[in-house]
Amino acid sequence: MRAAYAHCEQIAKLHYENFPVASRLLPAKLRPHIAAVYAFARTADDFADEPGYHASERMRLLRDWRAKLHPPPRLGASARQARSDEGDIFLALHDTIERFDLPIQLFDDLLNAFVQDVGTPRYSRWADVLEYCRQSANPVGRLVLRLSGYHDDRLDAASDAVCTALQLTNFWQDLAIDWERGRLYVPEEIWRAHHADLASLDAKNMTSQWKAALAECGSRTGALFERGRPVCDGVSGRLRYELRATWLGGTRILDRLARANYDVFRSDRPKLGASDALVIACGTLLWRETHPSPTRS
Repeated sequence: MRAAYAHCEQIAKLHYENFPVASRLLPAKLRPHIAAVYAFARTADDFADEPGYHASERMRLLRDWRAKLHPPPRLGASARQARSDEGDIFLALHDTIERFDLPIQLFDDLLNAFVQDVGTPRYSRWADVLEYCRQSANPVGRLVLRLSGYHDDRLDAASDAVCTALQLTNFWQDLAIDWERGRLYVPEEIWRAHHADLASLDAKNMTSQWKAALAECGSRTGALFERGRPVCDGVSGRLRYELRATWLGGTRILDRLARANYDVFRSDRPKLGASDALVIACGTLLWRETHPSPTRS
């Protein structure tokens, strides 16, 4: 079991930029369990994005992954031993699920989003993009809250807003990369309203129309960050500082995109570096609280 958790933590460390909650700000006792959740999601995401596989093969891999998520009920000791053959990730993940009584639906939601990645390259409405984020991003925040002992509808709602905002920021940050893969997360109702056209993306030309469309997306994303800010104060201990740092990091990326006028073809992909760490650390200490005392169950 120790080796299984160590394997999951290694996966988290290799993808640190996309997994800020693996940082040292988290309580040490939670890190292995959060890493197990991340390793499950990261691997499934890789299946959905695997360029060497046909869509049918990616779907098969995701179906197999879901089957491993739902082991037969009432596993005995021998069955538990056999289950380790499915890999270190599921050995650690099932242990975490059982210890913390985590809702399986949250993991199924994540898999639903990865399946959607395979079959849905574009979105018509903003509501459709938000629904995708509800399954692809929001479960992670709720799982972190459950692992930390929080069961509160207000915290869930605020966490959902932050997780959605982080996912959206990643979409705008990676627009050029996603377009090369045939995906576009800017909904059609927004880019058409600004008279943008897809041929400009093919030409790697971020026109004024596309900049306006992304500015609207960025504004909506910023509003979600603000709506979710109370979750950073609705928890206690080291998790509070971790969530503050995550929030500050996400808004910092979004600000850089705005300063670059969302020209993701001509500007370097914005990312956080060593120079940002001090700024974010200071921000977590000088934070202005917006939420009452934390609640745990």
